[in-house]
Amino acid sequence: MSSGTTPPRTPVTSPGRRHSRVRPGRRGWAAWWRADDGSVAAEVTIAAPFLVMLLVFVGVVIHRGVDARIRIDDAAHQAARAASIERTPTAATAAAQSTAASALSSAGVTCASLSVSTSTGGLRPGGTVSVTVSCAVDFGDALILGVPGGKTLSATSVEPVDLWRSTLNTGSQT
Repeated sequence: MSSGTTPPRTPVTSPGRRHSRVRPGRRGWAAWWRADDGSVAAEVTIAAPFLVMLLVFVGVVIHRGVDARIRIDDAAHQAARAASIERTPTAATAAAQSTAASALSSAGVTCASLSVSTSTGGLRPGGTVSVTVSCAVDFGDALILGVPGGKTLSATSVEPVDLWRSTLNTGSQT
């Protein structure tokens, strides 16, 4: 027998201790590598539920931010429309504030701080009313676990003042 054609002998071990002694060289490493057959399937089986939970967690947080953004855009639009149909700049500012707050409240968006700024331009017929709504959204109630932090979202909407609207009667004919 020549040493180049016969495989090296593996040590005899007890049945429970297969591949306990790794021989140096190429064949020894191959035996060690084969001893891990099937371990990847077990690792994936254990890790998969945690990966799925992480993806669901991230998805819920992203959805929460996108939903809040859409609701704030809608509140800005409603506030600008409410301000554009008022007769005085003071009433327009008050209408924009109350409309934005009620729109966000009815949509289920809770703001840590709500800011509504209104630019009326004197409410001249043919002019525009611009309303910016800023809301600090807290992500803490997104899941049972809670998410630290939040984000300030803002939206601006511009509405035209009706060109053919009537004006306040000041006692003189116009």
